Amino acid sequence: MKAQPRGTDGSLLASLPWTIGALVVSLLPHIPFLAVWITAAFVACAIWRYTIEQRRRMLPSRWVRGGLALLCFLGVLATYSAISGVGPGSALLAIMAALKLLETRRRRDQFVLLFISIFLVMSSLLREQYLWSLPYLIISTLVILTAWLRMSAGKTETAKQSFTTGSRLLLYAAPLAIVMWVFFPRLASPFWSVPIDTSRATSGLSDTMSPGDISSLSMSDAVAFRVKFEGDIPESRDRYWRGLVMTSFTGRTWEGPKPSNGLRAEEQIAFRGEPVRYQVTLEPTQQRWIFAMDMPREWSLSRTDMGLQQQLYRTTPIEQRVAYEVVSYPNYVIQAQLPSRLRLSNTKIPLTSNQRTINLAREMRAAAGSDTAYVDAVLAKFHEEEYFYTLQPPALGKDPVDRFLFDTKQGFCEHYASAFAFMMRSAGIPSRIVLGYQGGEVNPVGGHLIVRQSDAHAWTEIWLERYGWYRVDPTAAVAPERIELGVQGATLDGIGASWGFSSHSQFLQDLKMTWDALDAKWNEWVLGYGPDNQKSFMEWLGMDDPNWRKMLLTLVISVVFLILLISGLMMLRYRVPRKDPAYILYRKFVAKTGLQQVVGETPQDFAARAAKDGRISPVAVGAVTLAYLDARYGAEKASSEEKLRTAVAALS
Repeated sequence: MKAQPRGTDGSLLASLPWTIGALVVSLLPHIPFLAVWITAAFVACAIWRYTIEQRRRMLPSRWVRGGLALLCFLGVLATYSAISGVGPGSALLAIMAALKLLETRRRRDQFVLLFISIFLVMSSLLREQYLWSLPYLIISTLVILTAWLRMSAGKTETAKQSFTTGSRLLLYAAPLAIVMWVFFPRLASPFWSVPIDTSRATSGLSDTMSPGDISSLSMSDAVAFRVKFEGDIPESRDRYWRGLVMTSFTGRTWEGPKPSNGLRAEEQIAFRGEPVRYQVTLEPTQQRWIFAMDMPREWSLSRTDMGLQQQLYRTTPIEQRVAYEVVSYPNYVIQAQLPSRLRLSNTKIPLTSNQRTINLAREMRAAAGSDTAYVDAVLAKFHEEEYFYTLQPPALGKDPVDRFLFDTKQGFCEHYASAFAFMMRSAGIPSRIVLGYQGGEVNPVGGHLIVRQSDAHAWTEIWLERYGWYRVDPTAAVAPERIELGVQGATLDGIGASWGFSSHSQFLQDLKMTWDALDAKWNEWVLGYGPDNQKSFMEWLGMDDPNWRKMLLTLVISVVFLILLISGLMMLRYRVPRKDPAYILYRKFVAKTGLQQVVGETPQDFAARAAKDGRISPVAVGAVTLAYLDARYGAEKASSEEKLRTAVAALS
């Protein structure tokens, strides 16, 4: 096989920067998720390839490119431990695009690179479709189209003209895309499932809790979920968003049972008072826990059950944003009668650790005289003694509960919930830890509640006679501002500074709330456009009993109509201009001469040749030619056209 030439001649120098620019734009959303070496390799290959074209150097040999491809493939495999899924797939596509630059020598190769750019843009949507995704899609598509057009542009065509042409093509395609998005039948589940990159935590909660192992807690501003209430928003102190429940303690770590359906879990709840109705839009967590305000009775999310400890869970992990409606009762009683086996399991503690806490708990219980008095005594201890709420507690090491209660006396909600539950169990009172969220921030622009990862919270449930499982939040005894006002309110009066918070200006806060409201509407109207919303919209359009057949028929008719309309507009824009009367008269003159006008021959040159031929007198030829030139290029076109008509008619 004949070896391909490796040299470059600079023919791609004008279009290559546009191709590289399209690749850069398509790669931007992936950079936060790519390994640093992949981004560095792409930049190096882009600079290398442009330098080769600029200096007319040789492209790397096939052996060099093959070796680099093998090394990069093994590097992706080592970095991600896989080559499938959004994370590894995007990384592999990015590094292969970089290496493809090193063998690009023709326009055909640039076409391949632009196809890769389109794939990179679309693959960014597999992670998340943010509010800025739409303007990014428009801008990146315009850049790619412009780069495409620059490869075939003439020397006189400017980049602005190519950009204008690309914008026009995008406008032609927009109505078709909108119609297909609106009318194409939506399915309750996707055609396929793409493994999402889980190397980064997407939830503020985990399946275990080890306060002694955490020396610092960072505050994430990421949204966990949004809530839209039908009526008034409950007070912050009542907004406990129940997640998972932990019942087993190893002396350092609290763990919960695997999600399983509690056949009588709902029957063990006595609901009282008036319900609260609301809709939750939950962000992807890669977990199975479903969050609802204590205590949920009804929920609309499919494949969701109530577990043994009255927590909601789904049979499959939450890998994409979901919306569901819930009816909760703030007043309730759980399990007024506790079986002996559950009492035993919920009072079990390891007797070989945290001995000082066990002794203290038993002494305080004996002095209190009753379970309720003992609970009050422990809460009073947290409130009256020098215990501090902080997001930067010291590491506790061995016997973490002892170290926290007697030595450091600094911690956040998990420390207090763990210590309180352990003290309850040490005194024979059943207790368990509940992980979820507490509070939330009201968005006055959108009228909804924002619950962030920074609102993640841990509290305790204890079982008492006549009360059943009863919520006790020891954090309220130490930092009541955290419960009454929520995390945002806790920044007031200087307390936020001691916790590591910082306040924002009112302008930035208003801007932040406006953006969040827009983001919520984007989620509701665009990303939430599923089967139910589509059916409602079709009914609003007047379609009776919408089904997939009717929607497909409507889609086909709408697409055909739009194609015909767009085709008509393009025909009007690019139609051949109508021949002017002066040109028609001149063609009659040419026909009467019996000669053929040569392509590119000017009227003056043809007049000289016709006069020399002698079939028509030179005077008549000159009169027709002069009248034609005046009619085409002169100021008095109307009178000149009439002279031309007279001169042509006078010819024999």
